[in-house]
Amino acid sequence: MKLHRFTSPQKSKNIIYLIKDTSVLDQLTLLDREKEYIIFQKKESDKNSFCFNRLGFYEMIEIVGEDSSYADMEKLRKRGDRVSSFLTAENQGSVVLKAPEMEISSILAFIEGIMLGGYHFLPYKTKDEKDKSIMLKDLFIDCVQFTDQHLENFSNLMEAVYLTRDLVNEPPNKLDAAVFSKKMARYGREAGAWVDIYGKEKIIELGMEGLLTVNKGSKTDPNFTVIEWKPSVVTQKQPIVLVGKGLVFDTGGINLKPGNGLDTMKSDMAGGAAVFGTLYALARNKIPLHVIGLIPVTDNRPGENAMVPGDVISMGNGKTVEIINTDAEGRLVLADALLFARRFDPKLVIDVATLTGAAVAALGRFAIAGMQQDADSYMKKLIESSMRVYERVVELPFWDEYGKDIESDIANIRNIGKGKGAGTITAGKFLAHFIEYPWIHLDIATMAFMDGRESYMGKGATAAGVRLLYDFLERESVAG
Repeated sequence: MKLHRFTSPQKSKNIIYLIKDTSVLDQLTLLDREKEYIIFQKKESDKNSFCFNRLGFYEMIEIVGEDSSYADMEKLRKRGDRVSSFLTAENQGSVVLKAPEMEISSILAFIEGIMLGGYHFLPYKTKDEKDKSIMLKDLFIDCVQFTDQHLENFSNLMEAVYLTRDLVNEPPNKLDAAVFSKKMARYGREAGAWVDIYGKEKIIELGMEGLLTVNKGSKTDPNFTVIEWKPSVVTQKQPIVLVGKGLVFDTGGINLKPGNGLDTMKSDMAGGAAVFGTLYALARNKIPLHVIGLIPVTDNRPGENAMVPGDVISMGNGKTVEIINTDAEGRLVLADALLFARRFDPKLVIDVATLTGAAVAALGRFAIAGMQQDADSYMKKLIESSMRVYERVVELPFWDEYGKDIESDIANIRNIGKGKGAGTITAGKFLAHFIEYPWIHLDIATMAFMDGRESYMGKGATAAGVRLLYDFLERESVAG
């Protein structure tokens, strides 16, 4: 879906009015009896949504009040999604939004719901299947509060979300490690970022044993993708580094996943895609902040040379890891990237990964699991951002006692905890062995991919993490 400035009545006959209360009805192009009906229904039953059929197009009124809490903004997104779904179901390709006297925050939240809910992944549908329905493709904004800067920045962010969802939704036979890295390089460079892709030889030279070990069962070489956005003017001297897990498909390796869990494992690179999407949005909007993205990319398959339980590997910092479960592979590739991040002397490192099923068991699909070390003030800011965009982060305890569960009898650490509990935290404790800087870990296994439609998050890839990280980093650029 594209966002446009409204310039002509011929652009679309469908209209949405976003209003605070019935006092502004006289400003709308409605019949007197329609205005009376709205006032009556609002008073008698507190009805807030109205739709008038104009024989081929629609005029809709959404009364949203003046509240501006995080929960109220989320309700606006969901109302925007309902409007988007209705217009698509009615084969309407465009709509104009008018919002007299509304605050810009409410306008943005409503538009966000329309655009995020209006995403569709259709490249593998045949033409006749695509032609069965007219998708809502164009949203025209007729609001003086909505400036050209709002239009440009918001459009770029939504494009980043769409690109991220596209990458995660791609079938595994269409998106292997090489294709994933090439797509990130192509779009990243188009946005103005610097991108480099390290092949297997360079990965061997760098001693990235975690990535190489996970890749041993694959017929496709691994990649390590570096994306850097460094504008000429930045507000902070030290960079912020984002690390994203890029497992383009995860079978579990020798510890093969059950069949009912494999069909969504193309989404195991959602953390890497979210890092890419964030860098893309930052570059497109020229945010004055130095940010580096590190994305180790491979798949995890049970090939003839695949790692097996009982293997011991030596990581780049000299620590040895006993492989207990080959399905705990994400932390191995992230460890390499976290070690690599040290060379940038980062102000903060945030890693994003679909890391543990334990996070889903603990939080369901409505929150992201977060942990931190030496980054308490940053975590507080990130949680505030998570509430603003409603990709809510729950900070889990990170006490020393949890680290005992990954102690190995024959190596420094094991790649999975000894007990059945706190699997999300022990995964974080594993990663903490490879950091020497303020660090936040985000486990997005909860929200990255939906098996059923969840309002504007849709079905399939959600691009969880992009809006969250963008909001946090944009505000960091202002804070200086």
